[in-house]
This record gives sequence, structure tokens and C-alpha cells, in this order.
Amino acid sequence: MMQEIYQRGPIACGIVANQALLDYKGGIFHWTGGTTPDQIDHDISVVGYGVDSAGTKFWTVRNSWGSAWGEDGFIRLVRGINNIQIEHDCAWATPVDTWTNDKRHHLTEAEKLDTRKGYADDHEIKANEKFMAPENSKCRKPTTMKEEDMKFEDVPSWELLKGTAMPESMDWRNHGGQNWLSWNKNQHIPQYCGSCWAQATTSSLADRYQISLGLTGSASSIGLNAQYMVNHNYGGTCEGGEPLDAWKAFNEHGVPDNSCT
Repeated sequence: MMQEIYQRGPIACGIVANQALLDYKGGIFHWTGGTTPDQIDHDISVVGYGVDSAGTKFWTVRNSWGSAWGEDGFIRLVRGINNIQIEHDCAWATPVDTWTNDKRHHLTEAEKLDTRKGYADDHEIKANEKFMAPENSKCRKPTTMKEEDMKFEDVPSWELLKGTAMPESMDWRNHGGQNWLSWNKNQHIPQYCGSCWAQATTSSLADRYQISLGLTGSASSIGLNAQYMVNHNYGGTCEGGEPLDAWKAFNEHGVPDNSCT
């Protein structure tokens, strides 16, 4: 996880969300109640890691519950002990440079028709005026991907710098004096939507595009549209979904920037 984050950018991971996480205000979160993989019900993106002055290792995690939650929308979560399953189920995609030589894909008529058919506008979004507890959100569902679809790139990131010492801390919010992250999101407004699977993946992929393109700061921020993924049922709905299915949909169908929808 550290190698991938350090070399290529934020990653999306599943966690077990509970009331203690909902009530988090700040500091390094350490849940002592115990969890199991089958309890994973929420997705976030991990944007960095570090060690505090007391020597406690932590992950820097971006949530999709808005900037009023936690530390401006982020949480520091104890690292190295798989707390709330943070180190159990992570995934990412690596952007391929098609922009330098302006290589574009133009939809065929068949693809356009398929895209229209995929638009799931009949999914009812249930209004919820209150901040719904994450354990009730059913934000994560099992993947429909086959095993052969889940494969690593030719050269995993941890092989690229094999034997090289990792820095003690890394945070894409302040790397080289610049903030490389796309903006934070809130899946609870204007009404609750169990779309953490879409929020975590679109955020981490947008970050990776910004890093690849050399973009920094909010003025040039890329915002891949999570609502588009929900509307098309590309990985799930407002009743939950699965990041691996979303990654596959990104590759097969693409996803627009917020400015395009």
C-alpha cells in the first residue's frame, strides 16, 4: 500500500464503518473492538501515511462524508495492524498517457446504444434528511467480477523501487509543497446515497490523473463524476456497490468530469 501510494497516488480501500468512526473528531483512530473481512461495508481513499511524535504509525484517509466530519473530511487511522480492515481490501487503476499524443477513443454507434441502455434512471434515491449512520448504509456489495479480470499491471509498483527505502511519511495533500488531490465529496447531500464505492474510486482516480498531468491546487482540480457511475449502475447504485466493478466500468465505459455532465 505504501509503495503504490508513494509512487502512483491514492488508492481505494474497504473498511468496517461503525458508530465510533461516525463520531470521530480528530487524532489517530484506533478501534479495539475487533472486526472481520465480511463486515467491510464502506469505501474510502488512502492518500498518504505517516508517524506522529509518539511514534504511532497511521494512514491518512479521505472519507466521503464532507469536510465537517473528522479532520476536514480526513481521518488518521492507525497503520500496520489492519484496524477496521483498512489493509485487507484495496484496489486502484493506473492512468495511461493518451493525452500527450492526443489519442482519443470515439464511440461507435453500437457503443452509444449500449451506453443509453445502461442508463439506470429507474433507481429510486431515498431521501434522508439526517446523517445516516454508516453501519446502516449498506454502501458496499460483493463484486460481480471474475477472477481473471482481477490482475496486476505488468510491473507492480512495489517492484519498481525494490530495495529502496521508503520515506517515513507521505501525504499527497502536501507533496513537494503542493496539494495534488481533487476536491473532497459528501455522499450525504443533497440527500443520502450509499455511493461510497463510487466516491472512493472516482476521487482516487481523479487524484492520479492530476498527478500524471502535473496539476496542483483546486483551480485545476479534476472531478470525476460519481453520480454518472450511480446513474449507469456502473458498479452499484445508491443502495451500495463494489469498487472492483467500478474500476472495470471505468476501463470499459469511461467516466466524465463533473464539468461535462
